[in-house]
Amino acid sequence: MPEEDDFTVTPYAVEGDIDYDRLLDRFGADALTEEQIAAFPDPVHPLVERSVFYAERDVEPFLDAVSEGSTHSIVTGRGPSGPLHIGHVVPLYFAKHLQDQTGALVYIPFSDDEKSFLKDVSIETISDRSRENLLDLLAIGFDPDRTRIVVDTADADVIYPLAVAFAREITQSTVDATYGDPENVGLSFYPAVQATHLLLPQLVRGRHPTLVPIGIDQDPHVRVCRDVAAKQRYDVDKPGALLSKFLPSLGGPGKMSSSDEAPSILLSDDRETVFEKIRTHAYSGGQSSVEAHRKQGGDPAVDVSYQLLYYFFEGNNERMEQLASEYRNGSLLSGELKDIAAEKIADFLDEHQQRRQQLGPLEDELQQYRLTQLERETARNRAGYPDNSLTQQ
Repeated sequence: MPEEDDFTVTPYAVEGDIDYDRLLDRFGADALTEEQIAAFPDPVHPLVERSVFYAERDVEPFLDAVSEGSTHSIVTGRGPSGPLHIGHVVPLYFAKHLQDQTGALVYIPFSDDEKSFLKDVSIETISDRSRENLLDLLAIGFDPDRTRIVVDTADADVIYPLAVAFAREITQSTVDATYGDPENVGLSFYPAVQATHLLLPQLVRGRHPTLVPIGIDQDPHVRVCRDVAAKQRYDVDKPGALLSKFLPSLGGPGKMSSSDEAPSILLSDDRETVFEKIRTHAYSGGQSSVEAHRKQGGDPAVDVSYQLLYYFFEGNNERMEQLASEYRNGSLLSGELKDIAAEKIADFLDEHQQRRQQLGPLEDELQQYRLTQLERETARNRAGYPDNSLTQQ
């Protein structure tokens, strides 16, 4: 239908004013139900309770495993396209929250190779970005006994053999239909690597429910992986998914991005910078003057400062209702709401930055999160590689 052309959502581009309900029809996902939301462990994270994670694929097996106390895992990753901003870390902090609640295994694939296919930047630049991104990832504070961080190029001894196995299950016509015409052969092959990421917890730990909390633009990776798992050539279940709306950019509709001209709040921003960005750039749902605002009130549904609080940075529902009411009746001004949001975000970044500063050298910190030799061998064996495979070191 012609109206579908007014926004674009792919793993590599997000543009326009996104209609999330139409995306469900386009991608064939299901809306997250009230019953499913209630089945998450208490307290339910605001991202789920407030339907920021608004869609799903087979989330019930994961929730059942949580309820039963059986093995369950979460996969959520990062590609080092540039400095991390607050939108990048929302699913990572959500995974940390669930791990704290349920003891979930968390696997974090780090797609440094994919960025070399997508970005016109040197391998050296990607490597530098990777080191900075990894330090931010470590600062989140995952449990090292239940977390594995897998870097594609550094862990090629396990990632590449598995991707080779899964690549045989993915046709070029599937890649073209799902992603469009790839710019290079690296992107043609990369869905097999993504399938490896999403199936790795089961190849290491055995068959169990896996949940992938991601932005809805990344759903094509899940769909292709689920097709691979559905062929039942490997002892794995199809991974489930939680699909989220995008944290709003400061300029208004769309996805917050570090690769376009819209300002983003970086994890490295100090308090003064956060206030300056919010005050200067955050789209307001208020009126053009104080007098008009006092009379007519503002619209929290389009106000970026309110939305940032609602999506992630204010967990208290009563507080959010109070802010919305006061904004609508005009007693809370746009500038005051901006400062409330800036304060919350700056506090969050202060805590993150303090944890990062307390880290030791990256190589030492990362070591405790890497796959063990036994885990590598187990994953390769479950994908069909024999014990005497040349991939063993």
